[in-house]
Amino acid sequence: QVQLVESGGGLVQAGGSLRLSCAASGGTFSSYAMGWFRQAPGKEREFVAGISRGGGSTNYVASVKGRFSISRDNAKNTVYLEMNSLKPEDTAVYCCAADRNAAFGSAISNARAYDYWGQGTQVTVSS
Repeated sequence: QVQLVESGGGLVQAGGSLRLSCAASGGTFSSYAMGWFRQAPGKEREFVAGISRGGGSTNYVASVKGRFSISRDNAKNTVYLEMNSLKPEDTAVYCCAADRNAAFGSAISNARAYDYWGQGTQVTVSS
């Protein structure tokens, strides 16, 4: 069983930056594609970013392209989400997730593909 624990959330002013981390344990981290999702109050869960097993492929939702960057360190069993130029509409609970069946070089945006989920970390962006 894989456990995922997020950290790094908080309150930041618009235009600011945060770096989220997601530490994995209990599995073979390098064999999982990883994703970040977010859910704002009253809204559905939304894919934010994904990264392939080896880190060579990434994809992003259009609204964060150029502002957010996903990366991973397989030696540390950790995936990161660097968030810059934050906007109030980025306010949400951010969760990381692991896809154990991902093909090499892929990172799927469909939440149903992911097998393990963290509890999430709150990100609040004030205007």
